Amino acid sequence: MVQPRIGQSVVVDVPATSANIGPGFDCLGAALDLNNRFTMRRIEGDGERFELIIEGQEGSHLRGGPDNLVYRAAQRVWKAAGEEPVGLEARVRLAVPPARGLGSSATAIVAGLVGANALVGEPLSREKLLELAIDIEGHPDNVVPSLLGGLCMTAKAASQRWRVVRCEWVPTVKAVVAIPSIRLSTSEARRAMPKNIPLGDAVVNLGALTLLLQGLRTGNGDLIADGMHDRLHEPYRWRLIKGGQEVREAALKAGAWGCAISGAGPSVLALCSEEVGAAVSQAMVRAWEAAGVASRAPLLNLQTTGSHWHPMESE
Repeated sequence: MVQPRIGQSVVVDVPATSANIGPGFDCLGAALDLNNRFTMRRIEGDGERFELIIEGQEGSHLRGGPDNLVYRAAQRVWKAAGEEPVGLEARVRLAVPPARGLGSSATAIVAGLVGANALVGEPLSREKLLELAIDIEGHPDNVVPSLLGGLCMTAKAASQRWRVVRCEWVPTVKAVVAIPSIRLSTSEARRAMPKNIPLGDAVVNLGALTLLLQGLRTGNGDLIADGMHDRLHEPYRWRLIKGGQEVREAALKAGAWGCAISGAGPSVLALCSEEVGAAVSQAMVRAWEAAGVASRAPLLNLQTTGSHWHPMESE
């Protein structure tokens, strides 16, 4: 382990994620090929100095300082590695918009962990970074695929260990993510949910999750269609998303197998074949436009490599 020199930089690419995917509430998440890029550089100053530079149309409300998620994550790495904290700058090329249900906060956490670990010679294992990421975020469904890539099922076992299972998602299954101009905070979306769920709803969700995972593994659209239904969180959250139900119906009519709220929303995830991807995208954008909401709906693949970094020459 070595203290990074002034000006030493690393570049960290972190994928967007879509959590829950219908019935997989707080345990299922997928990395998508839409990345935030963080260029992290050691600057002069002590462990209280963190500068944030945002490149992109979104994120102007984000601020630096020691309470920023990127720097809080970096501090956790240095503490675990026995290193003194240092001043840090993060320049972010923002492609994953905040408060849209695409794991923006998870990208910040993972970037801080991976970047800080890289700057001091990678003393912490990926397993340790995963543990820190879940602890900071409080739930695993975004940070796990953000760090590892792919489709991940994460559960706390009876032993109190976090167990991660990489699930199969065949390349013929594509994701259309309709990203609106409106925002929805995770805390607001969680407040909309009841404290208790009927037993029958929990049983239906377990069955749906089984069908969905088998559909993603085999590319069977009928199984995906029957599996993309939820009774734990979506019935209480759709009303928070202006035009969301109409966007869902438009996607299904255009040929999507299934459609769900991405994470806590307001983005909407549709799963479909590549052949109907463009039609699904256009239908979702038009439906939101009819509700007075601007949006975009890229056709995305599963991102399988997770977060990765490379060194950058100092200035």
